[in-house]
Amino acid sequence: MKIKLVFIFTFCFGISISFSQTKMSKSKQAILASVEKHEANLIKISDEIWALAETAFEENISSKLLADYAEKQGFKVERGVAGIPTAFVATYGSGSPVISVLGEFDALPGLSQKTLPTKNPVNEGEAGHGCGHNLFGAASLGAAIAVKELIESGKIKGTVKFFGTPSEEKYFGKIWMVREGLWNDVDVNVSWHPAAEMKADVQSSLALVDFKIEFYGQAAHASADPWNGRSASDALELYTTGINYYREHVKPTVRMHYHIQDAGQVVNVVPDYSRLWMRVRDTKRSGLMPVYERVMKMAEGAAILANVDYKVSLISGIYEVLINREGGKIMQANLDLLGSIEYTKEEIAFAKKIQEATGKEQVGMDSVIKPLEETKENPGGGSTDVGDVSWNVANINLSVTTAPKDTPWHSWAVVACGGMSIGHKGMSYASKAMAMTMVDLFENQQLVEKVKAEYKERKGDEVYKAIIPDGPPPISGN
Repeated sequence: MKIKLVFIFTFCFGISISFSQTKMSKSKQAILASVEKHEANLIKISDEIWALAETAFEENISSKLLADYAEKQGFKVERGVAGIPTAFVATYGSGSPVISVLGEFDALPGLSQKTLPTKNPVNEGEAGHGCGHNLFGAASLGAAIAVKELIESGKIKGTVKFFGTPSEEKYFGKIWMVREGLWNDVDVNVSWHPAAEMKADVQSSLALVDFKIEFYGQAAHASADPWNGRSASDALELYTTGINYYREHVKPTVRMHYHIQDAGQVVNVVPDYSRLWMRVRDTKRSGLMPVYERVMKMAEGAAILANVDYKVSLISGIYEVLINREGGKIMQANLDLLGSIEYTKEEIAFAKKIQEATGKEQVGMDSVIKPLEETKENPGGGSTDVGDVSWNVANINLSVTTAPKDTPWHSWAVVACGGMSIGHKGMSYASKAMAMTMVDLFENQQLVEKVKAEYKERKGDEVYKAIIPDGPPPISGN
């Protein structure tokens, strides 16, 4: 009797495991097989990018690793697009629809970390992938390759593009790529981001403007004749004081933050130069711009008070993400089809140690598929240049678990997970989910039209205008 019960349980358990895959079309089963075939190579590329930890516009080897592998798989690769040496486009196929996928690969300064669950840098003060972009680029390339193989086999028709997009963390490289018109022929774009949860992402981001303020005064001896000096540092302090008083009088959706880059070199000299890096954000570009104009005027006021000259220089600015719920529904169906990520005891223990080290509840990983959320009018969170892409082409977003629940982002903890199996599992999952969603679009033109129709409706009469200065991207040597 016991043998029969064991047999029945095993048989039923086997059915439950394979049930979701039996519901998949042959094309989607081919997608899974492709991602798994390339998985070892994609993990190797991701780990190499993780170890390189190259920062904004300096991702020379990281970009080459991805572009070279795309070229090896039969993509036509155009390198150095939009005047950016590390930006590229990999294309395969011909005709419509044209579906693209984004891949980022830049690291953050100062976040070097070993694959350990306690803070322990590889090299103190050096960069690390605290936003998981080593996983981002590799997963997106994996999705593009899986779709390419279906086109190559004749199972689907159209064009797939993989965009290698550098400098998301600092200068927002996609803005210059958008200005170059690189998405003009694309029907739908697909993107993802490493996260601590699993969902089809139908929430927007914050619009942002990024600028530099410099004050120019007159140096003098700080004790012998300070009356002969005009302090650029005084102007900087007056400016930041004004910003901090202004915080009380902006809407709750606004964020303002700054980094003092230069306030003088020694204590006994009245500084003749100071510099501040400033950012302003809001949930809508329309709310952002009046605040930006006000804080620029405040720089003039600070300069008048300190009797110095000043200069404001725009670095770049980005739009909020234009969400697409029709696309979110397609992605959601594929997440439900794939199910959650499963973790080993060792991975869960690693996650709990991360949570202990960062002062979070030790609950481990969260890879439960979240239901499709209602879109909030004013979400919180960060900013991304995916927003600028989304105002130029219909865009579908995805978040995939690559770190423990409640992990502080842009931290050593994310770096630790991105270079080991927790990150690897999320990367492979993202490849599958995006590629399956892309297959739905290739196979069903009506879905493409629904996604594009929502994009046009949400964009309305807004005329996109890139928030960047004239001229080339801010790359060393330009």
